[in-house]
Amino acid sequence: MLNPWRLRLLSRLDTLGTIRAVALDANLSASSVSQQLAVLETETRTQLLERTGRRVRLTPAGQLLARRARAILDHMDTVEAELRGLHDEPAGLVRLGAFQSAIHTLAVPAVQRYPQLDVELLELEPHESIPALRGGDADVIITTTDFVELPLGPDLDIVPLAADPVVLVASPDRNVPRGPAVLSDYAAEPWALDIPQSYMANLTLRLCRESGFEPRVVCRFSNYLMTLQHVEAGLSIALLPGLAVDPRYRVVTRELAVPVTRTIAAVVRRGSPRRAAVNLVLNALQEQPLLSD
Repeated sequence: MLNPWRLRLLSRLDTLGTIRAVALDANLSASSVSQQLAVLETETRTQLLERTGRRVRLTPAGQLLARRARAILDHMDTVEAELRGLHDEPAGLVRLGAFQSAIHTLAVPAVQRYPQLDVELLELEPHESIPALRGGDADVIITTTDFVELPLGPDLDIVPLAADPVVLVASPDRNVPRGPAVLSDYAAEPWALDIPQSYMANLTLRLCRESGFEPRVVCRFSNYLMTLQHVEAGLSIALLPGLAVDPRYRVVTRELAVPVTRTIAAVVRRGSPRRAAVNLVLNALQEQPLLSD
């Protein structure tokens, strides 16, 4: 009989990569995690782990079971929710991950539609939310399908939601010319970027380099509101998604001369029947008005 708790530890090892990381995630000691995985090997009569120097990695059988484990655990969650909800509305915890600018425009309104649901809202940028979904730490994510560093593969179902243009943002005191912005005209400006390896940081660097220059980065923020405050003060300019431009800040925006649009989508794991509560969250997200600013 496979133990779901041990299956979850194996799945987390496949996602996180090390015993130590799994132990921190599960609030256990590394030796306890190792012992439980050893018991799982005994239960399955299969070698699931192999040592390479001081590290442990999954064997092909371990990788197979880890990935099947996600579907098994999802199915168990589905059955448990169905049992609890036989005579009631769909039940069970739904973990919804969303990037900053989608939280107030998409995630919160969707959650408000079904106050009876138990929804845990997680702020996760695309470089965080996609691994979280694959690893079982999120049930639904709102992300972009344009993050080439972390492609969405056949293991995931994609539900398109909206298109969001990327815009140049500057202080009105900079007297930014009207009309679409040609990025090469801003090569000498100070730039505000997102944190390294994030979607917007990578996109900004790529677009600037394609325009023939390396941006002079004067700050990096993981929070768009801090970026807008810095830009408003006249200390930098930035490229931001349209949804991220909060009207409370005194900034001007310009479309790009070569338009760039990110596609916003809700994404779930494929391979097991979706819980009714997850479907309700997906439906609520799809029913939000299309975003055009």
